[in-house]
Amino acid sequence: MDWRNIQAKLADTGYISDPNLAMAIAMTQRLKRPLLIEGEAGVGKTDVAKSLTQTLGTDLIRLQCYEGLDANAAVYEWNYQRQLLAIKIWEEEKLTADEKEEHIFQEKFLLKRPLLDAITRETPPVLLIDEIDRADEEFEAYLLEVLSEYQISIPEMGTVKAVSIPHVILTSNSTRELSDALRRRCLYHWLDYPSEEKELAIVNSRVPEIESELARQIVSFVQALRREDLEKKPGVAESLDWARALVGLGTARIDEDLEEMRETLLCLLKTRADREQISPEVVERLVAKAV
Repeated sequence: MDWRNIQAKLADTGYISDPNLAMAIAMTQRLKRPLLIEGEAGVGKTDVAKSLTQTLGTDLIRLQCYEGLDANAAVYEWNYQRQLLAIKIWEEEKLTADEKEEHIFQEKFLLKRPLLDAITRETPPVLLIDEIDRADEEFEAYLLEVLSEYQISIPEMGTVKAVSIPHVILTSNSTRELSDALRRRCLYHWLDYPSEEKELAIVNSRVPEIESELARQIVSFVQALRREDLEKKPGVAESLDWARALVGLGTARIDEDLEEMRETLLCLLKTRADREQISPEVVERLVAKAV
């Protein structure tokens, strides 16, 4: 699919992308390579996979990474209860231990987790490996087999090769450095906070009921807020939450009731330190610039 078509189709789902991201997605499809998207939290990395799923008309399989993630949670595990029940049923049958073992290690006793599920689908799904930087390096190393050969080794069954190659997107908040081996297997895109023009297009697309002037003021305020010294800068999701909140309150302009507007900043400021940092005086200054 041409990158321009991808950009247009993503826009149809409400995701406003730039040409670089659309080209990256086009290349992953052409080369059948995973796409690693890095960026600050809240810039819309996960939404890329969700919107691509809608664009392709397929399923989304999501693997949320965390410290201690292992093969049982990410790849597969055996349904021990069914296996024990089967062994009990076969107790009266004259089967050798090897025969029983052969019977219980069959696919019907296998619980497919996201990675195995993704490569055994007839129709290629979108496989989202979210926040890979939160997983341990050991799991990252295990992932290399899946991403390079699209196969998984199961000791009791052998190697399971992909029925179809999924559309793989990995996201990272850069909380730790990823290995060179993983990076070599992926195409790469850095997703930054959107420009003011792009964020305005996103707000208008996702909150269609908003008045144009209010949308402009919201985006201008959030863009200025990100330039303040904050622990956690508000992402696009926070901008959208704030826009929906102000629309719900019937707000026409962000400067019409500064006291009420300051209270709604809970949509944008997510730590105590940031709430204290953005004093009423700072809010007034940012509002004055935005309107």
